[in-house]
Amino acid sequence: MTTELKNIKDELEEREYETLSPYATKCKESKGRKEPRHEDFPIRTEFQRDRDKILHSKSFRRLKHKTQVFLSPYNDHFRTRLTHTLEVSQIARTISRALKLNEDLTEAIALGHDLGHTPFGHCGEGILNEILPNGFFHNLQSVRVVEVIENMNLCQETIDGILTHSWGYKPKTPEAQVVQYADKIAYINHDIEDSVRAGVISEEDLPNDCREYFSSNQSDRLAKMITNVITSSFDSPNVSMTEECWHYVKKLREWMFQHVYLDPVTKAEEKKARNIIKSLYDYYAEKISGFTKEDDIPTVLGDYISGMTDQYAIRKYIDLFIPKPLAEGMNDEALFRKLQNEAD
Repeated sequence: MTTELKNIKDELEEREYETLSPYATKCKESKGRKEPRHEDFPIRTEFQRDRDKILHSKSFRRLKHKTQVFLSPYNDHFRTRLTHTLEVSQIARTISRALKLNEDLTEAIALGHDLGHTPFGHCGEGILNEILPNGFFHNLQSVRVVEVIENMNLCQETIDGILTHSWGYKPKTPEAQVVQYADKIAYINHDIEDSVRAGVISEEDLPNDCREYFSSNQSDRLAKMITNVITSSFDSPNVSMTEECWHYVKKLREWMFQHVYLDPVTKAEEKKARNIIKSLYDYYAEKISGFTKEDDIPTVLGDYISGMTDQYAIRKYIDLFIPKPLAEGMNDEALFRKLQNEAD
């Protein structure tokens, strides 16, 4: 290995001190990983490695077939959990770059924040939360994905950002604070656009004061939210939004819950989706009872079912509960093999 190649990582880490804000999280100051890692090719910083680990994970690839708002959309222009994640990443990187924060850490958190999300969006999360004795929360499951299920051995700062992207948590880094805002900004705006495309609402239906404050134009509304976070956070250790802007963001979010997220027409198929997840859980709980301890069944099935895509869950339901001649059973061998190995 040439001397130049050996020095790349060191140069990138030193450059952070030269170019980033004093409030930015520096790689050299990271609290590190649970397991020490041998560096064969020192050409990436630790946060860049985290980003790449997430990007190449199986759970990240499955996001392309998980619901954002509209269940199992056949229209290619509706968002999925993957395109939502990419939009969060883009918004978060824009804010982070403008504030001279660590863009690599920001991107790693953004790409990993929804890895633990269920099939059928928040409907799937809701039914698993009802079924499992300790509840189910996708941010906690996302941490479980990176720490246990795929054992990515990420930096503590990345894991903290994934955990705290949901509102109500207090992030430990400004980069994680950025992702908190970027997540809200992304889903409010793209859910409005998807709902308009679906014919559920029109831009004119949105609250008048919100349209006056943000504009009726999707791009202008998005830009105003992003720039407000940036201008409110210059030269500050904390990332924030003005009270006025946050008031209208919350009002839009509450309006979307009332008219889209919880609307009977939009959610007409949710009862079927809930039934699919409940039926799969009951079936597998009985099926694996002889393979594992009774107390471990909720954890095993929480991992298994939350990892499914919409299409896979539907196909499993059809395979297990819809009669058809000469049906070929779908492959559950991995699940039972894992349990058998643990039992051994």
